[in-house]
Amino acid sequence: MLPRRSCLALPTIARLVRFNGSSSHMSAPLLPTRKLESEAPAPLTEEEVSSMIIHGRSLYPPSYHPRTHSVPVAQLQFRAYHHQFLELYMHFVGHAAAALGIPISRPVYLPTQRSLWTVPRGPFVHKKSQENFERKVHKRAIKAWDADPEVVDRWVRYIARHAMPGVGLRVTQWKRAPPDIGQQMVDATVGTTRLGSGADNVKALAKKIVQQEL
Repeated sequence: MLPRRSCLALPTIARLVRFNGSSSHMSAPLLPTRKLESEAPAPLTEEEVSSMIIHGRSLYPPSYHPRTHSVPVAQLQFRAYHHQFLELYMHFVGHAAAALGIPISRPVYLPTQRSLWTVPRGPFVHKKSQENFERKVHKRAIKAWDADPEVVDRWVRYIARHAMPGVGLRVTQWKRAPPDIGQQMVDATVGTTRLGSGADNVKALAKKIVQQEL
């Protein structure tokens, strides 16, 4: 049988060294001291994160970019009968948004829709016995902020192209109009009306109508 090692705690070792050591050893520190860093490390930019080689990146949770102006641009709703497929697809959508630099929210769990059916077992001997069936529809939602409409369109097309079977997707996008949209609408309306036509044009049109009637 092997002899058992003696384990001494750090305070016990310090007391032994202080008792048996000389004065020269007492002045030297026993363990190297490390200064605690009070400042938090600077966050990585999207270019630095995308250029990093991380093996098995899809196994890790997606990175969520911070919001800058909190302007909503899109809302995505997902539905599925099996929550395993839904969680996997949400993980894929989060990584796609992180790669494009779109600030999104974490998956929001919506209420599960539950449906029940009761049908008779058979029309003959078991006509009085009934059988129950249940169906659950699991729902999730993701909201996106502060992104260019072209980037959001590319993100939506990408996740729709690689959609998972059995998972439904509904996308709601909000697009901002330019500041001079009112003047553009007024100019377009005035251009289609006859407010700018002269009196000569009106007379010529009246003569043409009279000739067609005669």
